[in-house]
Amino acid sequence: MRAADLHRQAFDVLVVGGGIIGAGVARDAALRGLRVALFEQDDFGSGTSSGSTRLIHGGLRYLEMLDFALVRLDLREREILLRIAPHLVAPLRFLLPFYGTSTYTRLKMRAGMWLYDALSYDRSLEGHQMLSAQGARDAEPRLVPEGLQGAACYSDAQASLPERLCMENVVDAMHAGAAACNHAKVVAAVVRDGRITGVRVQDLIAQREVEVSGRVVVNAAGPWFDRAAGLLQASRRPRVRTTRGIHVACRNPPRHALALPSAVDGRLTFVIPWLGYAWVGTTDLDYEDDPGDVAATAPEIDYLRKSVSPFVGDLGEVLFTNAGVRALVRRDGHASAVTRSHQIVAESDPAGLISIIGGKLTGYRGIAEEATQRVCRLLEIRRRSTTAQRPLPGAKPRDTAPSPLLDPRTRDHLASLYGTRSDEVLALVGSQPELGRPLMTDEPDIAAQVLHAVRSEACERVADFVFRRSRLAFTAHRGRPALAAIAALMREELGWSDHRLAEELTRCRHLLDRTDGDHSTATPAIADL
Repeated sequence: MRAADLHRQAFDVLVVGGGIIGAGVARDAALRGLRVALFEQDDFGSGTSSGSTRLIHGGLRYLEMLDFALVRLDLREREILLRIAPHLVAPLRFLLPFYGTSTYTRLKMRAGMWLYDALSYDRSLEGHQMLSAQGARDAEPRLVPEGLQGAACYSDAQASLPERLCMENVVDAMHAGAAACNHAKVVAAVVRDGRITGVRVQDLIAQREVEVSGRVVVNAAGPWFDRAAGLLQASRRPRVRTTRGIHVACRNPPRHALALPSAVDGRLTFVIPWLGYAWVGTTDLDYEDDPGDVAATAPEIDYLRKSVSPFVGDLGEVLFTNAGVRALVRRDGHASAVTRSHQIVAESDPAGLISIIGGKLTGYRGIAEEATQRVCRLLEIRRRSTTAQRPLPGAKPRDTAPSPLLDPRTRDHLASLYGTRSDEVLALVGSQPELGRPLMTDEPDIAAQVLHAVRSEACERVADFVFRRSRLAFTAHRGRPALAAIAALMREELGWSDHRLAEELTRCRHLLDRTDGDHSTATPAIADL
């Protein structure tokens, strides 16, 4: 739905920010029967959600900060996500190797592992093990053997595509009646008698500004929180500390996720198996510029290389990069030592505004439930959350047997993106067999996915599809050979002009260029459509 279609419509709650937390609030509120509108200035999940380490974890290092409440919250949410989104969240076994570590430190780590298991008392995952040096080498051949003393092995989980996790929350919210608008920038609040009663929204696609009424407004803008707060309330006191983190994708993934103390400064870094790559991150540096402009820098990439190479060897070529901006509750001190706990505030100036400050990908559902409960209190509505029990759309059981259309590789690929909702894509192929043709010769993505993205997942731009409705941006060729085919399908579906078509291709290519690594590859032929 476009924001321009909502002019002078009225809702119970307006959510500003379509990242994972805002999408979670929209889903929870809509499932409680509230009239909901969600506004995202770019695309759903395009900010911090897509710039994360892609882990669903309790955060072992937060035990050192004595933040047991945060660890327990995230371990609980990890179990919930494994249950309600098994097509998008999967168990991941970690190794924390010991190099030059004192006996005291190894004993301290063993105690930490017992505590981590105790805090995840409702876990479905395997508990920890302590491995000898030989056991660690057998478990993970990538580990440099010189100086290896052993390793702690423990379980957490991975969301390989948090963009898809965000999208499924949006889809479920829409199924429950929510109006979800991307490329819709909130530009002002409507305040009457000290109470916020709505917002003015710029529809960036239609190039039209509209006014939308809401009884409660939720600021879930993440790293854009303070910018949004400056539009929604008179006080402009900064309440969010924003820090930049980058990741790089390289070849030769490890068998296990590796949690490593940086050889540069000792802070925790990760080398993770992800979509056939080694996913390496992250940095943690204060960042004051527009979060939409964040990109990996050469010094940060060099830092990651130097941080992990003594433990896993040279990373080799960087195939592509990723960067995001965290929104932390504003505190002094080193960025890595600032708590990842969140705050939810019911504002008094203006009344009717709820602020969500901070938060992590893992805890998004619980944070959204807490924020929606605040909304219900303001509206004097008593309805319980169902999001911990209700599967996300792609995790719902099939009514019929899976379609035999297409080859098994393509069917498996679609299931990895959509879960059981892949039947919706296969239904398009059933009605129009030509939509089963691949978008490019060496990847399983098909034309039907583009139409499904436009019709069912609010896909408005070529970059929306390449980066967040598919995983083409994470392939060896970054989806470039398929761009013309994708744009042609979207043009036919959305009625684009020649100018709009060219603009979309230029925009997407620019984003790909900005996240390229230091390699070059040959370009395969585009599949015929």
